[in-house]
Amino acid sequence: MLFQGGFTFTNFVADAFAVFIFVLWFWLFITTASDLFRRHDISGFGKVCWVILLVVLPYIGIFAYLLTQGRGMAEREQARAKQAQDELRQFVGFSAADEIEKLDRLKAAGSISEQEYGRLRARLVQ
Repeated sequence: MLFQGGFTFTNFVADAFAVFIFVLWFWLFITTASDLFRRHDISGFGKVCWVILLVVLPYIGIFAYLLTQGRGMAEREQARAKQAQDELRQFVGFSAADEIEKLDRLKAAGSISEQEYGRLRARLVQ
């Protein structure tokens, strides 16, 4: 316990905060480690250096990785999500043309407005 006095509200808040910080660190560690090991633009030596930094100085290492590689992390995650979406469409058998045809039918039926149609069609065409 952080403070003396047995089970008090202050001890409970301090313990809950400590658990929250640990869970947050663990989530950030998994996110950064998975991004690091999926990268192809960093050599094995660079990955080893990052892992050592993440293990030896956990919070500083994670914050340093997020500060230096954060933009790239977002772009790589977006590209992975797009690739997974395309693979799913290919596996299921739906293409962008099929989706646009559905949107045309919805617009003709009056189920969606012109603005919604334009927004959804632009997202499909990307």
